[in-house]
Amino acid sequence: MSEREKKLIKKIKKGNQFAFKQLYEAYADYSLRTAFAITRNQSDASDIVQETFIKVYRNIDSYDTSKPFKPWFYQILINETKRYLKKSSNQEMNVEFEHALDYLFYISQEEENGEAKEDLEWGLEQLDELHRTVITLKYLNGFSIKEIAELLELNVNTIKSRLYKGRQSLKKIMGGMKHE
Repeated sequence: MSEREKKLIKKIKKGNQFAFKQLYEAYADYSLRTAFAITRNQSDASDIVQETFIKVYRNIDSYDTSKPFKPWFYQILINETKRYLKKSSNQEMNVEFEHALDYLFYISQEEENGEAKEDLEWGLEQLDELHRTVITLKYLNGFSIKEIAELLELNVNTIKSRLYKGRQSLKKIMGGMKHE
């Protein structure tokens, strides 16, 4: 955790609203992108992020400052996302696709508003929630496999399997687009 984050957390624990606003500004966009990538719904993603920050604020006193903040925060975000998806009956998808992300994510970052980014976003939307979640955490948010396993409270081998299947499905999806 950065020294800046440590100071912010200490101020937040003392009730400093401005410090919480700074923390929000530091994590909100990233959180929204993560929630949107998983839910594929902007409104749901906004609700999830709002609930996440409410939980962070309410539970900040339980945060152990000797540990990194980002995994603690993302655990709350992922738990809120799971809770929201369970609650929401319209989130079932029968589509399961997967693929080669390193190159696609590289292209999407190089062409911020390019066609590759749109194609990648569309491809991710086609993945089921289980695969989309691990793909998003690994490739968009940069979490390690071990960190993802801890966040989702799953075995490392389960995460590896979901990443593999997710990449394979995305590859099929993206390959199918070229033939359209």
